[in-house]
Amino acid sequence: MIKINLAPPVERRRGVSMPSFNLGWLFGILWVVALAVVGLWWWSLDGEVSHLGREIAKNEVELKRLQAVIAEGQKIRAQKDELERRVNVLEGIARLQARPVHLLDTVPSVLSKDLWITRMEEKLDREKSQKVLRFTGVTYSSTALADFMANLRSSGKFKDVDIVESRQDLTKSPRTITFEVSCRFEI
Repeated sequence: MIKINLAPPVERRRGVSMPSFNLGWLFGILWVVALAVVGLWWWSLDGEVSHLGREIAKNEVELKRLQAVIAEGQKIRAQKDELERRVNVLEGIARLQARPVHLLDTVPSVLSKDLWITRMEEKLDREKSQKVLRFTGVTYSSTALADFMANLRSSGKFKDVDIVESRQDLTKSPRTITFEVSCRFEI
């Protein structure tokens, strides 16, 4: 039997020869490197998880502290609102305080001789939605009453001056006139 080799002749180099490469070793090394990479990645994720856990705990402590600060701030805001309300009430009282002072300063200047004011009150007239001032008093003469009403009108501070009631007591000596006068006081 005769064998014929049809393959081209292989030239062999003399000297250095290439070692044959083993794929098993290559995949083994790649598997170890992949395990090392996955291990390092897991280790970094575990470190990040523990870091985030510490940060969450720190933030929860900070949240509790800030909730206490917010509660204190809301308490202070409520106190501030209460103080502003009180100040507004006091300012309103102070604003309205000038009116009675002016009224009490003006009344003695409009009183006539032989006339006494026994009562002075201010009420809200529901029909006109205005404050009506009522003077009740006693006098000896109708002239003194007429002078009193004229003085109220001429002062410029009393508007809509009108006599509501006038009665003369004939049983008393000297005879007295009890009266009631209504008006509006404007500053």
